[in-house]
Amino acid sequence: MSMASVCSASFCYSKSRIGGVKPNIAAARPRSLVVVRAEAQAINPEIRKTEEKVVDSVMVAELSKPLTAYCRCWRSGTFPLCDGSHVKHNKATGDNVGPLLLKKQKE
Repeated sequence: MSMASVCSASFCYSKSRIGGVKPNIAAARPRSLVVVRAEAQAINPEIRKTEEKVVDSVMVAELSKPLTAYCRCWRSGTFPLCDGSHVKHNKATGDNVGPLLLKKQKE
């Protein structure tokens, strides 16, 4: 198994090659597994640090739900939707990242 990794200040990207050609199946091809995980560091190093939690809202004309929250901490179990994981991240790192809210415009 070969593995290549690249790590930046906040995120680690690993590409692992798994599997291989099975002896009796000529058409089988190796598969790649990509793992992206956020490190325990602040994601928001400088934007609006005086605020307890940075949350931005965008009004959208056509939206199926009245409110949709998108994750910006990269820790959500329902990514790209926010599941509140930023609360634990903010407590652990002292960060203040919050979700991006898409709100349906009132007609």
